[in-house]
Amino acid sequence: MTADIITPPVDDPFLFGQIAAANALSDVFAMGGKPLVCLNLVGFPADKLGPEILHGIVAGALDKVTEAGAVLAGGHTTEDEEPKFGLSVTGRVHPDRVWTNAGAQPGDALVITKPIGSGVLFNANRKGWVSQGALDACIGWIIALNKTASEVMHGFEVHAATDITGFGLAGHGLEMAEGSKATLHIDLDAVPLMDEALAMYKRGMSTGVNAVNRQLVEAKWRFERQLPFWHEEIFVDPQTSGPLLAAVPEAQADALVDALHAAGITIACRVGRVEAYDGVSRLVFG
Repeated sequence: MTADIITPPVDDPFLFGQIAAANALSDVFAMGGKPLVCLNLVGFPADKLGPEILHGIVAGALDKVTEAGAVLAGGHTTEDEEPKFGLSVTGRVHPDRVWTNAGAQPGDALVITKPIGSGVLFNANRKGWVSQGALDACIGWIIALNKTASEVMHGFEVHAATDITGFGLAGHGLEMAEGSKATLHIDLDAVPLMDEALAMYKRGMSTGVNAVNRQLVEAKWRFERQLPFWHEEIFVDPQTSGPLLAAVPEAQADALVDALHAAGITIACRVGRVEAYDGVSRLVFG
């Protein structure tokens, strides 16, 4: 069972509910599971916002819960100064087929299923810096469930998997490296980025957690070529309903990418490899 609560990254209640639900459901998909039952967890300022706002949020969440093949069985609402919404999700997976963020093996290929960059785009949008096209594309990515990607991956030998969320690609990648006692080598040029995300960092935008995420990884990451600070920041950008990152045998990687493309996840690609453990788990960007 997992639980996630987020504050609104968008003003539209229905979209907010969709985003929150997709984010919560992702934890189950990242473990190779099937969501079954969801419960709403709501903080809501009833004295400031009307009931139609709450109804819209729940309707958006229900839309994604239904798409995931689960049911919304109720929940709990409390008074709060700002709206917060999330889901507690119970799922099912055979104990012998649980994916964890440990178990990646030297020689494995790393495959990712979505682009990154939503954190900085939402912050920059508050200043009106992001084009409508880039914002719409970002929202499209984060309301997209990881359901199909997870189902496709079941046809392959997944040694380790995680979803990229609040700690960014670097933070969750390091968790996988440490859990697997390995080094993850990430191809800088292969990582898919959301439109305008890198440009927002170059312009000076950031998020409230980039610095914390960087502190978590900076002792164990290195870059094989010099990048400006703002470019490095994209790898600690916090994601909401981000991609799946999977370690699979090298011999299966191309077939997995092809299968993901055939299923409509055309941005899926190889982004790196798993290297041997030399006493310290690391992230290498090259």
